[in-house]
Amino acid sequence: MQTQQIPDTMRAAVLVGPSDLKVMQRPVPKPGPQQVLIKVAACAICGTDLKITSHPFPGQPPFGVFIPGHEYVGTVVAVGDTVDEFKIGDRVAVEAHKGCMRCENCIKGEYTACLNYGKVDKGHHTSGFTVPGGFAEYVVHHINAVYKIPDEISFEEATMVTTTGTPLYGLDVAGGFIAGDSIAVIGPGPIGLTTSAICKVLCADPVILIGTNESRMQLGPMFGADQLVRARGAEAVKRVRELTGGVGVDLAIDCAGGESTLDDAIKMTKLGGKVLLLAFYKEDVTADISTAIRSDITIYTTRGEGHAACKRGMSMMKQGRLPMKRMVTHEFKLEDIMQGFATFRERKDNAIKVLVKP
Repeated sequence: MQTQQIPDTMRAAVLVGPSDLKVMQRPVPKPGPQQVLIKVAACAICGTDLKITSHPFPGQPPFGVFIPGHEYVGTVVAVGDTVDEFKIGDRVAVEAHKGCMRCENCIKGEYTACLNYGKVDKGHHTSGFTVPGGFAEYVVHHINAVYKIPDEISFEEATMVTTTGTPLYGLDVAGGFIAGDSIAVIGPGPIGLTTSAICKVLCADPVILIGTNESRMQLGPMFGADQLVRARGAEAVKRVRELTGGVGVDLAIDCAGGESTLDDAIKMTKLGGKVLLLAFYKEDVTADISTAIRSDITIYTTRGEGHAACKRGMSMMKQGRLPMKRMVTHEFKLEDIMQGFATFRERKDNAIKVLVKP
């Protein structure tokens, strides 16, 4: 194992109870075969972090043990046995999911739907979900889910590589080729803005961004939106149909996960069109599935950033196609992580993407 001088203990934000993180001393992990040890430079707070810290997900380690955080970047400071893909000093970003690589789904490349999810003894790791994550000074991760950061990209920008990977994976599953298609993106949050930007890079026409948060909607044109619809529910559906000559969009993408947004997505999509669901819904939702069936609408769902989509997102950022820097609004020290979570949750001072730095 190649290494450099590394302390025995580190500071880490440990989930000690629902929505309660405390910074504690923890042993610095050691990289095993096919793993690297990363000294964390920054870890972004994701909307999913709010969910997993308040209501634990399946396979999540218990309170008092679990270190969340899955959108992190840093520098390789040690490599495990057999690792020659990375060297000490490499700047890297991660994607959360590393499948077991032994189940049927993983063998087919569907590692975000690993059949051994949460079973560390079988090789599954989802950083910040089922194994310790990046709200710490150091973290280990498998090389299958680590990417070198090009010189053109800052650490801060690179924290959003999974934010780019999520819509890219969803678009891939939903057919991939969207040049010339009309697209409705519901929700101007980090995923929605990124989805809008990616759709425009892929030559969708028009890209319609839908939402009611004015400060975020104002960023829409910067993130590729051709039209802004400041409405929800039936009014949003009406406006989208007006913008498409009454036909509806080729593809509606729900990035909001609201009570009515699945239903809205179905009703603003044209006959024979598609709906893509990227959001996690807080509760059960009601939608007019009969309309989807009668209209021959196909509904797609994806989880996370599969199909190595983060690599494509990194390339888009390197080429200057995605203005991800504009999304970072706040930074907090690790000791102030609860303040960072509150700022993100309550959208204080128009917070969009909040970073935590050790």
